[in-house]
Amino acid sequence: MEDKVNVPINSDTDIVTARQSGRELAAQIGFTSTDLAIIATSISELARNIVSYARTGEVVISVVQQGTKHGIMIVAKDRGPGIPDIEQAMKDGYSTAKGLGLGLPGTKRLMDEFEIVSAVRNGTTVTVKKWRR
Repeated sequence: MEDKVNVPINSDTDIVTARQSGRELAAQIGFTSTDLAIIATSISELARNIVSYARTGEVVISVVQQGTKHGIMIVAKDRGPGIPDIEQAMKDGYSTAKGLGLGLPGTKRLMDEFEIVSAVRNGTTVTVKKWRR
């Protein structure tokens, strides 16, 4: 069993590939169907942000262990324009792309751990984890 998948993100097709790869990896370690849907949705949201704002980046999905807990970690990173106001970007309904503004805050709610690091003109890295129950 492979415990890490790296998917370059450059187009909508890559979003689907990342979503499927993450779902398959999570299924291999025993996540429930509900959690598989949550993980796939989170990957889609993060990868969509890369395509929409940075045009190119990558999603790295890996199996993680902390003590007796097992889970999935998703790292979405790009070298795009960055997020000038992370606090604002994390508010429900806020969107610079005329979307619903549910991507980052929605992903934070779906996952067990969420971290975002961004610098203007240097890109954004979002790291999320979901632990198997």
